[in-house]
Amino acid sequence: MVEVQKTIIEIRDLFSPVKKPISAFAKFRQLEKQNSPASTGVLKTPGTDYRVKYTNTNNQSNQNNVAVIKERLLAWCQAKTKEYENVHLNNFSTSWSNGLGFCALIHHFRPDAFDYHSLQPENRKKNFELAFTKADEVAGIAPLLDVEDMVMMSRPDWKCVFTYVQSIYRRFKDED
Repeated sequence: MVEVQKTIIEIRDLFSPVKKPISAFAKFRQLEKQNSPASTGVLKTPGTDYRVKYTNTNNQSNQNNVAVIKERLLAWCQAKTKEYENVHLNNFSTSWSNGLGFCALIHHFRPDAFDYHSLQPENRKKNFELAFTKADEVAGIAPLLDVEDMVMMSRPDWKCVFTYVQSIYRRFKDED
């Protein structure tokens, strides 16, 4: 009976539609939708156990909340990467342009995933590929950023970097 059920499941799986791999852009949109203020009503800030209420008005207090969230996330990144060579995280744009910031964050939480000390700042493409691949493989963090785009830009879009770093934070916030 058990073998018959296994056979039925195997046959069913043969005829099931093959799931297409989801693109980085589609994953980004999916995460954006999950974390939008309309769907959650709150934004979780790094380093706190409380939630900051988000409202969709353009007053000064909301702009201050966004600035506080950015500062706290950057402070979290700095704390996790302070011991790493060639990593100086001062913003969500140029500080991440060689890929080592991403590598250091992943390595901090998964030190056995790769040898951080073998990485060089001038090997930007290799660093981005390693960071995004390992984040996906060992932590299930969707590769929201495109390696080629990151290599092409000397000044990455801070919103894209910020969004990806939020993904890393959400994955590891309870591990340290």
